[in-house]
Amino acid sequence: MCIFFSYTLKAIPKSYISKMRVLLLGGHGKVALHLTPLLLNRGWSVTSVIRNPEHESEILDLGHGLKGTVNVLLSSLEDVKSPSDAQKIIDTVTPDYVVWSAGAGGKGGPARTIAIDQEAAKHFMTASFAAPGISKFLMVSYLGSRRNQPSWMPSEEWAGMVKTNTEVLPTYAKAKLEADEYMTALAAQRKRAPGSAPPFQAINLRPGILTDQPATRKVDLGITPKARGSVTREDVAIVADQLLARADTEGWIDLVNGEEVVEEAVGRVAREKVDAVAGEDVEAMIKRFFP
Repeated sequence: MCIFFSYTLKAIPKSYISKMRVLLLGGHGKVALHLTPLLLNRGWSVTSVIRNPEHESEILDLGHGLKGTVNVLLSSLEDVKSPSDAQKIIDTVTPDYVVWSAGAGGKGGPARTIAIDQEAAKHFMTASFAAPGISKFLMVSYLGSRRNQPSWMPSEEWAGMVKTNTEVLPTYAKAKLEADEYMTALAAQRKRAPGSAPPFQAINLRPGILTDQPATRKVDLGITPKARGSVTREDVAIVADQLLARADTEGWIDLVNGEEVVEEAVGRVAREKVDAVAGEDVEAMIKRFFP
C-alpha cells in the first residue's frame, strides 16, 4: 500500500505544468536529502519515496521557501517484487525523471540487499524504460561496480577494488553490478530498437567512498584512476542535479572528489561523451538479459 503526502491540496494534472516531475526512490537517504532541495530549487516537483512515516515531516520541510513542490509517498521498496509493482508507483506519480538513490544499507542481511539493491532496482528500470512519459533514469551506483580492470586504473588500485568486492561487500557488489549491467543492456537495446523511440537518458552515477563532509564542489568525474577515492554525499547530489538538468548526459560516470569544478566537469563529460563503461562487455550484457 502507498500513502501519499504533499504540500498541495490536490494533485495537479501533468498537462497543466511545465516543471519536471521527479520520482526519487530512497528519499530519506543522505544523498537524496541533499538532492531534494537542489531539484526543488529548479522549480521541479519531487516525490520522495520513503518507508518510515516518521521521516515524512523531515522530507516535507525540505521544500520550505523553494520554487518546487515536494511530496512524500510511503512505500517499501522491499515489497516491489515485479515490474508491475514498480509501475503502480510510477502511475501514482507520473514522473518525467526517475532517480534511484535507494538501498538496503547493509540492514537485513544478504537477502534484503538482493531484494532491494538488485531486484527492486531492476523492476523500476523495466517499468521506467517502458513508460512513455519517462525520459531519464539516474542510478546512484558504486565506483567499484564493474567486471574488468579499466585501462585508466593502476593495478594496485584495481586490486583494492577487487578485494572490496569479493571480501568486504560481496553481496552489495553483486547486486549493484547486476542492476548496472541490466540498465546498460536496456539502454543499448532501446537505442537499437527499430522505429523512432523517444530519447532516453540512462545515467549511471558511480561515486567512490561516501563521506559526510561538506561539499567541495571539486571532483574527478567521468573516469578516474582512484578506485579507493572518496566523495562527499553533498557533492554526489550536486553532480546528480546537474546531470539531470542536461539533455546530453548518459552512461557510466565515475565520481570522486578532485580538482575540477563541478560545473566544468559535468560540461566536459557531456561534451566529450565520457563513458566509464569502456572496457566492459556490453554485448555480453545484452545477450545475457535479452537472449
